[in-house]
Amino acid sequence: MTWLWYVLAAIVAVLLLYWTVVVTEGTYLGTRAVVMMYDWTARRYNSIKKVRPIYEMYFLGAPLSERLPAREPRVLDVATGTGRLPATLLDGAQHPAIVIGVDHSLAMLEEAVTALGSLDGQAVFVQGDAHRLMFKDNTFDAVTCLEALEFMRDPRAVVVEMMRVLKPGGSMLVTNRIGWEAWLFPGRYCRRGRLEALLSELGMQDIDTHRWQVYYDLIWAVKPDSGQSRDERGIDEA
Repeated sequence: MTWLWYVLAAIVAVLLLYWTVVVTEGTYLGTRAVVMMYDWTARRYNSIKKVRPIYEMYFLGAPLSERLPAREPRVLDVATGTGRLPATLLDGAQHPAIVIGVDHSLAMLEEAVTALGSLDGQAVFVQGDAHRLMFKDNTFDAVTCLEALEFMRDPRAVVVEMMRVLKPGGSMLVTNRIGWEAWLFPGRYCRRGRLEALLSELGMQDIDTHRWQVYYDLIWAVKPDSGQSRDERGIDEA
């Protein structure tokens, strides 16, 4: 029966490897592992995700554009990847906007720059850590983070940082992992209701969840407006 134990051990090892590398994309191995995974797949990312511009505009670009102010709106896209959010927003923006995309993966940012290089000045991409955003408080009219929070070392800290740089009255758009695979991300606020509860706990208002994909919901929320004047710094200073 010894051979049976070897077979079972091999099966467990394969399943564990699949969970670690494929399902959770190196999340529980640390930030470097996640960045390495995305560096490897950067050139194939959009084809893997099967991004469809018409759906991106309907679910992301148009709704976000409607929430932005008319005067020089500034948007931060955390974990921007290949720039899918900046692309759809700027394609259908009702008013000229400046979108800054932040990502840890340099290879993904290179793909974003290649795709959106013609939008010089409107789309800016910088390498950075979502846990320690390099921007001042109350800088952006909207902050987004798509299909990424569950891969962060500390999702709560990332949400807190996103709130910090968001202007009072500004909109936040995040995604929440759902479906059976959500159970495979312990400690990551996955599954319906958990991320919404975190946003409420942190003081966000007008929390609104929309069905989006098989494995993701879209969650909109608004940072409370304390009545203080909005920061009018230029984006370079911020």
